[in-house]
Amino acid sequence: MATTVPPRSEIQAEYTWDLTNIYRSDADWEIAAQQIIEEIPQLTAFRGRLSNGSDTLADWLETSTAIQNKAGRIFLYAHMLRDVDTADQAAAAKFDRASGLYTQVMAAVSFAEPEMLTIGFDTLNAWAKENKRLIIYTHYFDMLREAQPHIRSGEVEELLSFVQNPFSSARNLHGTLADADLQFQPASSNSGEQVDLAQGNIYALLTQGDRELRRTAWENYADSHLAFKNIMASCIATGVKQNVFLARARNHNSALEAALSANYIPTTVFHSLIDTYRSQISLWHRYWNIRRRALGYDTLHVYDVAAPLTEQPPRIPFTQSLDWICKGMEPLGHDYVSTMRRGVMEERWVDIYPNKGKRAGAYSSGFPGTNPFILMSYTDDIFSMSTLAHELGHSMHSYLTWQNQPMIYGSYSIFVAEVASNFNQALVRTHLLNTNSDPDFQIAVIEEAMANFYRYFFIMPILAQFELEIHERVEQGKPLTADSLITLMADLFREGYGSEVEIDADRIGITWAQFPTHLYANFYVYQYATGISAAHALANKVLSGETHAVDKYLSFLKAGRSVYPLDALTMAGVDMNSSEPVEQTFGVMSELIDRLEELVNQRETVTG
Repeated sequence: MATTVPPRSEIQAEYTWDLTNIYRSDADWEIAAQQIIEEIPQLTAFRGRLSNGSDTLADWLETSTAIQNKAGRIFLYAHMLRDVDTADQAAAAKFDRASGLYTQVMAAVSFAEPEMLTIGFDTLNAWAKENKRLIIYTHYFDMLREAQPHIRSGEVEELLSFVQNPFSSARNLHGTLADADLQFQPASSNSGEQVDLAQGNIYALLTQGDRELRRTAWENYADSHLAFKNIMASCIATGVKQNVFLARARNHNSALEAALSANYIPTTVFHSLIDTYRSQISLWHRYWNIRRRALGYDTLHVYDVAAPLTEQPPRIPFTQSLDWICKGMEPLGHDYVSTMRRGVMEERWVDIYPNKGKRAGAYSSGFPGTNPFILMSYTDDIFSMSTLAHELGHSMHSYLTWQNQPMIYGSYSIFVAEVASNFNQALVRTHLLNTNSDPDFQIAVIEEAMANFYRYFFIMPILAQFELEIHERVEQGKPLTADSLITLMADLFREGYGSEVEIDADRIGITWAQFPTHLYANFYVYQYATGISAAHALANKVLSGETHAVDKYLSFLKAGRSVYPLDALTMAGVDMNSSEPVEQTFGVMSELIDRLEELVNQRETVTG
């Protein structure tokens, strides 16, 4: 493996995303940024006039949606420039400017929904029937009706819009500290070789066979965060207090209710997930036991949970990875697969490889009218292939939504976002397990699957419990300190690992600091677990050849925000009001563990 992480300047252009799809140059971005300032008066000119009639309202909706999309593209370009090199001060300045411009636009439109509420829903629906330009907004009016108890006056909404930019300071500080300013001591291999440690390669190091390399990488990564635990705790505490403030400002009973109601999800879905996870915790304890045996260790440590279970893990170059993903997704049809391949190979959707200063993790992002871009740090292994499949699921979800929905519905809720991504991974894994019977390859695929379950069905439910507890503490007036956060996190992991994994309390307890994006998106993380559950339930329908399963799933991908999230999933064929999809997905995990145990036992028989 590479022992150094190159600077951004050494990454070949063909391996980077093509930002000219958004703006052809920085100069064009500057022009757009100036134009958006000049267009803001177009928005404020509508203030107090929306009740003038259906044509005025239609003009407003078309104008405001178009300007918000422009502001989104300005923000997207700056955001992407910053994320590939967080130490680039010019990119950081662009991002800060774009954030401010977006805030100004959102403040300028903030009067509209309170004004529409005063018009009344009988009138809005009557106008939608009589004016062809308003027909597409019928569902939007219904969403507005659902949100009515939590929409404040125009003046208050404007104020709440203005606070969004300063409220992002804690998140941005935490992210900048983590991605640009943390200094990591290099990891050390068993032979004494020094290996650079960075946000972009930490997970790759934790999947290496060299236990000393894993140990030093995990400990040094945790220690760098522990060195700034008080600053990061202050950031997290500020973010939580902001969530609680906004929930109360909008007349919600709790920050949890506020977060879930934004996607029209009852809080029972959240609590059902946590209850189901805790009822299945012994399955994880069984897995840790099998993993320890497979590795031949007397004691399993946290830095061993991603260690390779075979001495021959497959090396998968990027192009091979894409080929296997395309084969796995063939059940969705030629159009889906060809669009995906063209996007990666010809349109440069993906920023592929790690570089110094590149932000941690992976994501898919874009706006209607742009490509659905992907940021990742590919490292030629099966985990990177899985990440690529995952993010391509997001990107294809966005692509199909943008191709089939008007701009007003051109996004999709966070609650359904993780369905498409995990669906792709489920189909690709099935293809790999069905087409390569080599025991080492089978073990590698299963451990990749378990690594994904580890993140979605272990880490994320733990973070969700952590998030609920710290919000409730703030709601009760209790303080949040670095040490209290570390203790809480360590206790939650101790329950999950049981007696099978040795706990280093401080280092596992600082895990919350290693999520500088997720824990600032109010109650986001639980949706990873609900998403993977819906994904496997739907994948099983497609793989079993259930009648119309593919058409229903593709319709779900095309729906965007044109239907409510739970209704969209029901339309696809899964009921997330029930705990059954979560239980069913734990069943899938149990089958993989059974298969892994059988392979491990066979190997022990051969070598024993």
